[in-house]
Amino acid sequence: MGHLYALDFDGVLCDSCGESSLSAVKAAKVRWPELFDGVDAAMEEWIADQMHMVRPVVETGYENVLLVRLLLEMRIPAIRKSLVAEGLNVEGILNSWSKIKPVIMEAWGEDRDALIDLFGKIRDEWMDTDLATWIDANRFYPGVSDALKFASSEIYIVTTKQSRFADALLRELAGVTIPPERIFGLGTGPKVEVLKQLQKKPEHRGLKLHFVEDRLATLKNVIKEPELDGWSLYLVNWGYNTSKERDEAANISRIEVIELSDFSKKLK
Repeated sequence: MGHLYALDFDGVLCDSCGESSLSAVKAAKVRWPELFDGVDAAMEEWIADQMHMVRPVVETGYENVLLVRLLLEMRIPAIRKSLVAEGLNVEGILNSWSKIKPVIMEAWGEDRDALIDLFGKIRDEWMDTDLATWIDANRFYPGVSDALKFASSEIYIVTTKQSRFADALLRELAGVTIPPERIFGLGTGPKVEVLKQLQKKPEHRGLKLHFVEDRLATLKNVIKEPELDGWSLYLVNWGYNTSKERDEAANISRIEVIELSDFSKKLK
């Protein structure tokens, strides 16, 4: 029996937190220039450091831009436009982001699609002007590039990252070419719907299906769909999740928590 692996990108294959944090700071400075008057390099470095800690809450890239502003409001009370930031800390963001996000979006008068476009534009401009630096701000997890190159399984990428950025990193950083029709990025629909599409393809009949994620919430969404009962589900113990989430996943029978070395062996 052959195998098909549907792989999340950020947090499973690639540690993109450095790049996404820097891009988010650039985007926030464009979107809210008045808030960044007087913000020096030391403050920007502090924000980037904090972004590594809150990264587990991010489902779609534009949320990084919101987090940059929220962190700035937490640090500088004079610019606060939402009471949410008062008394908030990293743990509070990790525990309550799904409630915080709609509140600050409304308070700041922000639009999801506009932020997605801005975040993508900032990344495109960075890539156009200095591709090497953009690439270097990312890294693939140890062993992942070789695992992809020599995989005997059918490989698909299922991510909320815009496809062009995932493709560029696979080619330029990992040295891997995955056909564009096998990369399902932002705009291709919810991941549960992508998995349904994949399992219905005639060429996938008889394959054992595997879905690898670093977000527990996404795996829980799959479990809610009886149509997807045939998928083996994995939560990686690296990437952007917390020890609390890994402990919870370990007690869910459908989910296997895996090590990086196990993941590479599975693909090979």
